[in-house]
Amino acid sequence: MLVNLTPHVIRFTDGTELAPSGTVARVAASYTEFDARGVCRAVFGQVSGVPAPEAGTLFVVSGMVSAAMPDRDDVVAPATGHPLAVRRDGQVWAVPGFCK
Repeated sequence: MLVNLTPHVIRFTDGTELAPSGTVARVAASYTEFDARGVCRAVFGQVSGVPAPEAGTLFVVSGMVSAAMPDRDDVVAPATGHPLAVRRDGQVWAVPGFCK
């Protein structure tokens, strides 16, 4: 089973779509002060909105949320950077699958 924890419909290159579940996974973020160059650092914290693992279920989240949960093999992101991803007007339109 696939559970879409993003606020967007995920389109696949085979023509299928995965509707949002209504729950959105997020990563808390805070920011340092700006340095003399006008650059600050983002500091990422706790993830919210991702349920406990369920047998046979993949939770689809943003790449940032997936990166914040490297030990959860059931938390994946759309493979937006994959060479087989379809782009329209410079935006990702469809993905061939997921990445971890």
